Amino acid sequence: MKNNPYIYILIMAAVTYSVRVLPLTLIRKRIKNRLLRSFLYYVPYVTLSVMTFPAILSASGSVVSAAAALVVGIAAAFFGASLFVVAAGCSLTVFVIEAILMFV
Repeated sequence: MKNNPYIYILIMAAVTYSVRVLPLTLIRKRIKNRLLRSFLYYVPYVTLSVMTFPAILSASGSVVSAAAALVVGIAAAFFGASLFVVAAGCSLTVFVIEAILMFV
């Protein structure tokens, strides 16, 4: 059988649709289990972290500058900096460390 990309797209659409629709149709009552509610509450945050963490470490020219920017960004966000300040601080950190590494 020849590889038809439309078959793959159709299968991916069916899986994606079923994952979104099945919980709505199967679970009618409110979830009362505290452990399950806590687990479901943190799923989006964990998924976002797992998807962005590798991208952060490979976004710049070296892992050293990316890791330094990650630390600066976490520290700035922890102390309540705005999203713009965090992004600017991370960008500036990568710029400075890359400049330093270029001359070393």
